[in-house]
Amino acid sequence: MAISRHIERFHDLPVFDFVAAVADGAELPAAPDVAWKVGVDYESEQTFVERWQQFLDTVDTERVRAVVVGQWFQEEPEMLTEPLAAVTGAADRLPALRGLFVGDVTFEECEISWLQMCDVTPVFRAFPRLEELVVRGAGKDWDGNGGLELEPVRHEHLRALRFEAGGLPAAVVRAVGACDLPVLERLELWLGVDEYGGDSTIGDLEPFLSGAALPALRHLGLQNSEYQDEIAAAVAEAPVVARLERLALSMGALTDEGVAALLEGQPLTHLTSLDLHHHYLTDQVRDRLVEALPGVELDLSDGNKPEDDWRYVAVAE
Repeated sequence: MAISRHIERFHDLPVFDFVAAVADGAELPAAPDVAWKVGVDYESEQTFVERWQQFLDTVDTERVRAVVVGQWFQEEPEMLTEPLAAVTGAADRLPALRGLFVGDVTFEECEISWLQMCDVTPVFRAFPRLEELVVRGAGKDWDGNGGLELEPVRHEHLRALRFEAGGLPAAVVRAVGACDLPVLERLELWLGVDEYGGDSTIGDLEPFLSGAALPALRHLGLQNSEYQDEIAAAVAEAPVVARLERLALSMGALTDEGVAALLEGQPLTHLTSLDLHHHYLTDQVRDRLVEALPGVELDLSDGNKPEDDWRYVAVAE
């Protein structure tokens, strides 16, 4: 499953492409009514920083509620460092910002694991009122420098956090686990594969499984993992599950073994939804799930052949 389409909604708002609208001479919507997307493409004569400044000078940014950072490089992937610094450096001009999506880039523009990321800790510090953050990509530059980084922080208003990666570094997973996020309700981690830097282990997930540092958590996604069966077995006994409403163990190499552990573990009937899409389950085990969880919305789509020797995650390269 490559990421083939740009997002159309973010933070409960329609995404509006600022650059395309300006190029077409289109009328701009009211500042709080859309999620404003700013980016460049391979034919752009302006850099992202120049486009961002144009956005700041054109839109009533004091009323902007959501921003989507699109492609920030022109022909070849470049580090996010300077573009992200431009965004965080304008924090005083975005007092109403509550949603930020970093990296709305499709595979045709750049594969997710080639996106050259940087330390995203400044986002948490620059926008203390932020409620939703999505970060896509985790890659280093061609020389192996940089890459996605995060320091443990306290953020009193963040309610939704998602890291999308073909390989999420263990250091980032551990940093998220060490953050103090008292009102976080939704957490999703695309763990990815070791080949692209996804070197986390089940031990790195303990803070999320215990739930001790996330008192408000209601939706947990531990997804896109090569060790999805091991995650499922740990979730089966995890204290956090009793207070979850939604659980996602999708996009990974989940087999009958992982689901058997889930069904033999603690009750899951209190969940409103269980997302297991992209899996390697037999029909018999799928039927067991449906029978065991009659009131739970199950996503068992995108099934792969259970007998496949090479089991791949949904998003890697």
